[in-house]
Amino acid sequence: MTRVWLVDRDVDSRNLVTMTYATPDGERAFSRQAALDSLARRDAPTAAVDVDDDRLDPVDDPETAERYAAEAQRVAAEHDPEDVL
Repeated sequence: MTRVWLVDRDVDSRNLVTMTYATPDGERAFSRQAALDSLARRDAPTAAVDVDDDRLDPVDDPETAERYAAEAQRVAAEHDPEDVL
């Protein structure tokens, strides 16, 4: 299992949220989509999850990897690991 952290969270007009997660080293990420069951959850924090390594994808662009790593570390410092959507 690998601990990953939310990097981006984008909610569209249909309340479909796309979440991008990355490891703190910034080298791998994955995205998932979920339909929000309530507008109240639109701004709910989403932090760490544990996923199998085979669900992670490589991040090839060095600038994106650096941004992902920085954001993953920031989220790790600001949110409790149990704050999961």
